[in-house]
Amino acid sequence: MLTRKQHDLLLFIHERLQAAGVPPSFDEMKDALELKSKSGIHRLITALEERGFIRRLPNRARALEILRLPEGSAKPARPAGGFKPSIVGGARAPAAEKKGMGAHEAANDGVSVPVMGRIAAGVPISAIQNNTRHVTLPADLIGGGEHYALDVAGDSMIEAGILDGDTVIIRRGDTASPGEIVVALVDDEEATLKRFRRKGDRIALEAANPAYETRIFGADQVKVQGKLVGLIRRY
Repeated sequence: MLTRKQHDLLLFIHERLQAAGVPPSFDEMKDALELKSKSGIHRLITALEERGFIRRLPNRARALEILRLPEGSAKPARPAGGFKPSIVGGARAPAAEKKGMGAHEAANDGVSVPVMGRIAAGVPISAIQNNTRHVTLPADLIGGGEHYALDVAGDSMIEAGILDGDTVIIRRGDTASPGEIVVALVDDEEATLKRFRRKGDRIALEAANPAYETRIFGADQVKVQGKLVGLIRRY
């Protein structure tokens, strides 16, 4: 028999796997269960594993597999908090070729979004490049606003469900709220994909991988280029 916290965590992990294809990060689990530290999440996961409800997959960061659910479990409600990426599986969409279609106009089968190069999910790389190709996405995936896409290089955002080789979809904008994942331009020459935080009058760019340190900058050193709204994964 599971405790209430074990039960709630199991359903939260199950729902995230069903919705996004990747389990939630420990921070997202902690926030969803209103715990004060990630050590409590470690204990809950160990208890679920010992009881045969989940399995940790070896040699893969943050990899959990649901083996079974409690009998009579209702479909879990979607908890608040944390970014939940929309994932489009399969091969990347082909470039838009319809005559007269602009970079962000709706086509019969979706919206054409320009891929602007590579973005570092790790140590920042050189600033965003020029348009390299387009991807076509369902209009309801990205919503309103102006969008562009970037190919991800690196593993610093794996605990946010963003893997090396993914293509992230960005809604263009120059502001962000704490906790949002953004494209940040550092010193007008380095672009990186990180979680946005404020530390007093300074800005923190936070990785979602314990192997990477949070980097702190002066407010005048960082320019937000847009917010993450979805991603494409090729299997």
